Amino acid sequence: MTEIAPHPNNGRPGGACPDDGAHPNDGAHPDVGVHPNDGARSDSAHPTAAAHPHTPTHPHTSAHPHTPALLGQRTPPRHPASPHTHPHPRPHSVLHGLLKTARPKQWVKNLLVVAAPAAAGQLFTRHALTQLALVFALFTACAAAVYLINDARDADADRAHPTKRHRPVAAGQVPVSVAYGVGGVLAVLALALAGWLTPPLVPALLTAYVGMQLAYCVSLKHVLVVDLIVVATGFLMRAMVGGLALGIPLSRWFLITTGFGALFMVAAKRYSEAVQMEGAAGATRALLTEYTTGYLRFVWQLAAGVAVLGYCLWALEGGGTHAAPTATGTATGLLPWRQLSVVAFILAVLRYAVFADRGIAGEPEEVVLGDRALALIGLVWLGMYGLAVAHW
Repeated sequence: MTEIAPHPNNGRPGGACPDDGAHPNDGAHPDVGVHPNDGARSDSAHPTAAAHPHTPTHPHTSAHPHTPALLGQRTPPRHPASPHTHPHPRPHSVLHGLLKTARPKQWVKNLLVVAAPAAAGQLFTRHALTQLALVFALFTACAAAVYLINDARDADADRAHPTKRHRPVAAGQVPVSVAYGVGGVLAVLALALAGWLTPPLVPALLTAYVGMQLAYCVSLKHVLVVDLIVVATGFLMRAMVGGLALGIPLSRWFLITTGFGALFMVAAKRYSEAVQMEGAAGATRALLTEYTTGYLRFVWQLAAGVAVLGYCLWALEGGGTHAAPTATGTATGLLPWRQLSVVAFILAVLRYAVFADRGIAGEPEEVVLGDRALALIGLVWLGMYGLAVAHW
């Protein structure tokens, strides 16, 4: 009796087509001698060719006996990349990944370095602009170093996150060792240049910033309340460093307004995240499961009130007159811009609070630039603030 050859589908019932979910090339590689869908013969025809006579023969299977010329045209075997491994990244891809990891969108926060010099009316001089540009670059380098080290440390956890898995380090575009190395070099160079080119208080503050942020990445972000204070202090340090670089005394009202204003925005963002995660499967931040929305609402409301109070005390510190002391005497403005700016400041806080109350206050720069009314109020406040500093 003639022996019947095994079925190409290896005896599966129903004669299913290869398009039913299993690819013909799944299983062992053709070069090892056993086709994935043929458990008996290594030289059997591809199942697609057996089921469909007009389909071209798979290049890795035996050629048709009537077409011996095709034997010399077989392409070299292709080894598909495993989904759990990453190909060796190319140099330009690594550089692009490093830049992306440095968070260029976050660099706008470092513009706070001009806050103290602008408040003191010492912004538009050659020395001030040179020093502030240098301080901006140094602070940006320190922040980028922290981002790189943080992403390298959290690479394994980020791979399991629905959005963070696309970060360059987690996605394998930037090797973990490279992220650690570049982050460390950036931090050391920035601190060394700060010690060489700026007054002693600037490298001291930058060192404290890097140390605080690294401690946040390792453990402080898991401590209730402390995590909010650390993030808000980072904004306060940005506002302070410009004054320290130029030797400008920092007003107590400036520090109170800036510090609690930063806490207001940080707590509003956390509150929004907590509101959005209610009923969801998990939190994007581990501590959000420990905070209650009521507590976070209390924090951003308290911080907003203290920030407004501090700004009002600064604005009314001159006694409500048009006069302001200068290095050469007393300058008198056309209108009390300093006092009038209180109205714009309060309106801006109230407008921002609308988004916080709705639970949609994300990144501060996105909230401000994404709402035309808030952006317009901010420009009006900035104009009044500038006129007050210029004593017009």
